[in-house]
Amino acid sequence: MLEKELVKKTFAKRPQDYVTSTTHALGISQEVISTWLNPAPTMEMLDIATGGGHVAKQLSPYVRIVYATDLTKEMLANTKQHLQALTNLLYIMADAEQLPFLDASFDLITCRIAAHHFPNPDQFIREVKRVLKKDGKFLFIDNIVPNIKQHELFMNQVEKMRDESHVRFLTKEEWGCLFKQHGLKISQQHTHKKTLSVNKWLDRTLCHEDEKNNVIKRLLQADTDITNYYQIKNRNEKPLQFSIDEWSVLMKHEK
Repeated sequence: MLEKELVKKTFAKRPQDYVTSTTHALGISQEVISTWLNPAPTMEMLDIATGGGHVAKQLSPYVRIVYATDLTKEMLANTKQHLQALTNLLYIMADAEQLPFLDASFDLITCRIAAHHFPNPDQFIREVKRVLKKDGKFLFIDNIVPNIKQHELFMNQVEKMRDESHVRFLTKEEWGCLFKQHGLKISQQHTHKKTLSVNKWLDRTLCHEDEKNNVIKRLLQADTDITNYYQIKNRNEKPLQFSIDEWSVLMKHEK
């Protein structure tokens, strides 16, 4: 599938950037680990689209084993090298929409800042539900867009210009429908504004100045409503930063 080949191409170019990226390296909060997930030494965990392996690294001391999966071979190899001191991580090339695991295999499943690259989010959630144990927990974190058509179109267009492997940021309502459709119930959730440096954000995926300038031009052309919502900050006719909504959700099987 074309979208998945674009994902491999994009993330194979600079896998180290996703290890060192401050946005990705923040991982998940200690509160989420201790009060939402409550991991235990007997648990088996799956980290889908592990990227730089930050979540896998954070949770590895608390569980028996972590299966860190990713679609991109180069990304996974770089993360394995980076985390070689951790002995309870297994690295597996895997498609989030076709997980190579038996039904009801995992106590914990995580997927952080990756699902907007998945062409078929419905199939992704179906697979998560299939491999999650009946009493298991699924932590989902991704960027979302508001349920306002103009705002949604703008951010998805800008992100696609920056990253050709981007598929789509969904709204909270769209994700909620998919969770409910596949029998997953939200038990905890939190939304916050995440501020991104425009230069670092562009440098992670684009090499050519003309491509970067096209994205910059689009940010500068945003109308007042969009500029205010995404908190686009400019200086001397250049965008410095903007903010996007990040949604963290903990789910379980519906009883």
